Amino acid sequence: MRLDRIGMAFVASILVGSTAAPAFAQSPYDGQWQVTIMTSSGSCEPTASSTLTVADGKISGPGANVTGSIGREGLVKVSINGAYANGQLNGNSGSGKWNGASAGIPCSGRWQASRM
Repeated sequence: MRLDRIGMAFVASILVGSTAAPAFAQSPYDGQWQVTIMTSSGSCEPTASSTLTVADGKISGPGANVTGSIGREGLVKVSINGAYANGQLNGNSGSGKWNGASAGIPCSGRWQASRM
């Protein structure tokens, strides 16, 4: 799997929604997030960005197989098309680490997110 597909899926799974958190939001992190991933090792694409949505603490994104959540304290755990990421959101930003593979070769790096 190429990093651009992993990155787009990751970004899509973290932040897509309305600009403001809806009135029925159950999580302080609900809403749209802009996510950028950076590769530090492996042959994956150097960077990728995407918009992801958090609704009721669950992460989703367009066109991606996303399973993940953000806890009330901002702990992020997500799986996107076979890549895994974890980290921490605090207020309107966050960061963490990710790992996956491109053509069977391991890749890893960091991600950063900001609320839109």
